[in-house]
Amino acid sequence: MVTFQFIPFHQIENLSSAKRVNKLLNVVKQDKIVVMEGRLRKQEEADLIEITMEEISPKFKGIELSTVYPDKNKQTAMQKVKGRFATMLLGDRQGLTIIGPANVVKKIEQNPDKIELFTKESSTRYRKTKRRK
Repeated sequence: MVTFQFIPFHQIENLSSAKRVNKLLNVVKQDKIVVMEGRLRKQEEADLIEITMEEISPKFKGIELSTVYPDKNKQTAMQKVKGRFATMLLGDRQGLTIIGPANVVKKIEQNPDKIELFTKESSTRYRKTKRRK
């Protein structure tokens, strides 16, 4: 079974970079796929990848990470101004970040109109039980 955990921006906006990265990594280590409102700063992404590489073990294989945000080239000048103003007031809430454990997520592909998240097949097989009459 695949489990997603949504993390709204307000839960992480007041955390330091280190705490933000640790919070996300702790959720992923529970074999959950994080769907986070907003995106990490470039340095936070780098820190997340670095910490993940240090903690790889037979049980924790790493992460898959993808960030999606609006294509600013397709926005009108007014939309760009509104977006910048909203970012100043509310923080960098635009976009969506997906982080999943590498033992669950095979790959994440971004296309202009959609995100495709491919999961690995579970190695556990369910037994069929016979009905008694």
